[in-house]
Amino acid sequence: MRMTITQALTSLVFFQFMLTACAATVQPRPTGAPTVESSPATEEPSAIPMSTHEAPPPAGAEREFRTDFSRHSVDYSEILSGGPHKDGIPAIDNPRFDTAAEADAWLQPAEPVILLELGDDARAYPVQILVWHEIINDVVDGVPVLVTFCPLCNTAIAFERTVNGQVLDFGTTGRLRYSNLIMYDRQSETWWQQANGEAIAGELTGTQLDFVPAAIIAWSEFKSSFPDGKVLSTDTGYSRAYGQNPYVGYDDIDNSPFLYQGPATPTQLRPMTRVLAIELNGDVVAFTYDTLKELRVVNETIGGEEVVVFWEPGTASALDSSGIAFGRDVGSTNAFSRLVDGRSLIFAFDGSTFVDKQTGSRWDILGAAIEGELAGQRLSPIVSINHFWFSWVAFQPATRVYQR
Repeated sequence: MRMTITQALTSLVFFQFMLTACAATVQPRPTGAPTVESSPATEEPSAIPMSTHEAPPPAGAEREFRTDFSRHSVDYSEILSGGPHKDGIPAIDNPRFDTAAEADAWLQPAEPVILLELGDDARAYPVQILVWHEIINDVVDGVPVLVTFCPLCNTAIAFERTVNGQVLDFGTTGRLRYSNLIMYDRQSETWWQQANGEAIAGELTGTQLDFVPAAIIAWSEFKSSFPDGKVLSTDTGYSRAYGQNPYVGYDDIDNSPFLYQGPATPTQLRPMTRVLAIELNGDVVAFTYDTLKELRVVNETIGGEEVVVFWEPGTASALDSSGIAFGRDVGSTNAFSRLVDGRSLIFAFDGSTFVDKQTGSRWDILGAAIEGELAGQRLSPIVSINHFWFSWVAFQPATRVYQR
């Protein structure tokens, strides 16, 4: 019988993991305690509500941080404690890497990994590690980068971590806003929102981190596409239950988001619906995984730019089974520009792979032409982010949901 999320969170195993899991780790509820639910739904997105009073900094923050809390762009009443304090979930600052051959001994084919590729440097960051650390400070192809994962929002997002010529190092605050991880940089101790890369409190308030395209794909896809790629090692310097999922059953569509206190979630979609979200030139679109699974390919124009979205099966959910590698198949999806050599291609799915109608070339899920006239070409990736609907629309209330 499938374990419910409440049963999972109150199990002995989860209780042991709780203090070292994500800042968003859900505390077991006392008997008779009210269920945490999202705010009452409305028919249309609305502006993010702000408190009518000036709330003080979050409790304990001024003791833990040297942040200039007099400078902030959000109402502090929107910020909640996720459980652990500052750096209670330790970021990985000196990541070590295995070869693909070495990692194949401990990764399963469908296991989700975060792909980040810059230049000739392709790296896989297994979600089984990120779920316990949330933040990796790394350098890829000479570029200082920040690789992040927030389990409560299902968001794997990468950024450049150079701001105004200074390389920043990031850690976890132990706080959440709209159930989303709040990070801080160790140089100025400014607080940053993971969902959008914005500085929300402190010296750098209003600054925006630059996104780096990243995608959740299956380990088998990374291994076959990048046999010489690097894989984040479980030799992190910390003792964690890598491979085990402290959020068993969390991504069930019938669940409500935990520790969510924010805008009412528009009812076009259920709060825990998986979406791939894209924002280009002020145009914001969310594609549900169910729609992508049905269509396999979507050709769309977003913010005046020609975009294609691919979906393929074979990637496990990290938030389903007790073993991350064995979650149900939710597939993987990536977005790319459709422009190749100055022309806009139209893509279709031929039953086995993706094909462009102009040349008949065949493409893989990573935007590489593997056969045909354009073999060897690569589509340019578009920044697109996996989210649960409640999380994305809280930060982007003007989002339109893609309709076939």
